[in-house]
Amino acid sequence: MKDKNCAYCTGGELLDKFGIYICDLSVSTLILFKEQSKRGRCIVAYKDHVSEIVDLDENELNAFMADVKRAAEAIHKVFGPDKLNYGMYGDTGGHLHVHLCPKYRGGDEWGGTFTMNPGKIFLTDDEYGWMIEKIKAAL
Repeated sequence: MKDKNCAYCTGGELLDKFGIYICDLSVSTLILFKEQSKRGRCIVAYKDHVSEIVDLDENELNAFMADVKRAAEAIHKVFGPDKLNYGMYGDTGGHLHVHLCPKYRGGDEWGGTFTMNPGKIFLTDDEYGWMIEKIKAAL
């Protein structure tokens, strides 16, 4: 099931406002978050427009969490964060997704909850391209 008003379902201009498609995983899509104050921040969005993990059967949930783990391993390989925070929100969007937010000891917001969209650091197309290449290679 897809929702034509959902950035995770439709991609395109809606997704372009905050993210860049990296690739499809087994049951989800991996997206680079454009705001990069947490170097390597990504989103893993479930393939269908479901709101909660309770909407998935056991096999779907296991596959989704395996995608999250795979993306997390790639972020660790490429960016070497001291900790990776996992955020599952979606109060307004209603599409199951997980923010993978790398944190670096002594860095921005270390020891606290990450800001959803601080609007601090945006990169060039070449820098985004480099990050996407490295993440894909590490998957």
